[in-house]
Amino acid sequence: MATPLIIKNSISIKAPRAKVWDALVNPEQTKKYMFGCVPVSDWKPGSTLFWNGEEENGKLMTFVKGKVVDIRPNEYLAYTVIDPNNTAVPDIPENYLTVTYTLEDKNDMTEFTVTQGDYSIVADGEARYADSNKVGGWTTLLEAIKLLVEND
Repeated sequence: MATPLIIKNSISIKAPRAKVWDALVNPEQTKKYMFGCVPVSDWKPGSTLFWNGEEENGKLMTFVKGKVVDIRPNEYLAYTVIDPNNTAVPDIPENYLTVTYTLEDKNDMTEFTVTQGDYSIVADGEARYADSNKVGGWTTLLEAIKLLVEND
């Protein structure tokens, strides 16, 4: 069995968990840091999740899609993801990665942790893992979320 390839990033945010949670699931907030994308979902386990945004030509496009796996508001979210525009990777369940968000109280802060993987069990996993690591995983997005939540 291959060694799991999981990306894990964390950040401390000076805000209550409910405020951080809102930034993660509220389309008005996500478009401020998720490259203009908004989540489209009813946020129930088993439901579809689309990250939609506009291309430069103004056309609406789904950049990432998946399903909600588990959700505990203000605490935990797990969903699957695949880039439907990446024709090199077949759009089949075996090629979807799982993303988790975990929110924990730490003193007067919220510790926000994101994991994404397991790249070792999906098509072209090592290259996808290397590409994600090259850009720092979720670090840039976590910093943008922190800035948004702490200054909102």
